[in-house]
Amino acid sequence: MAELKELMQSADWKQEKHVPVIDMPKAVKKDEIMKVTVTVGKQIAHPNTTAHHIAYIEVYFHPDGEKFPVLIGRSEFGAHGAGAQGVDTSTIYTHPEISVAFKAGKPGKVLAMSYCNIHGLWTSSADLKF
Repeated sequence: MAELKELMQSADWKQEKHVPVIDMPKAVKKDEIMKVTVTVGKQIAHPNTTAHHIAYIEVYFHPDGEKFPVLIGRSEFGAHGAGAQGVDTSTIYTHPEISVAFKAGKPGKVLAMSYCNIHGLWTSSADLKF
């Protein structure tokens, strides 16, 4: 049986539509509120149909020197075209993007994870510097 860490996939987001893309400031001041936006399919659009979609995105912060990351935010995406008449009969589709704001007392890593119902878990990270 595989470990969860063995199931996490990563790639260059400019060439792979499943990778969560992290947009954030390159540096902030200690305890300054900053905004982080994570999008799946930024460069190459990801399908959003009942059969193939991004189900959720999670954003974590792992402070330098700490053992565990902290969950900053999670967003689930529930509208993939399913309607009362069946699959892909609705005109309502969510876009896999989440924005969160937080402050940190020390530098570290912003970690993002997304889940595609067909292709599994995808991850990326970005350094937060002061």
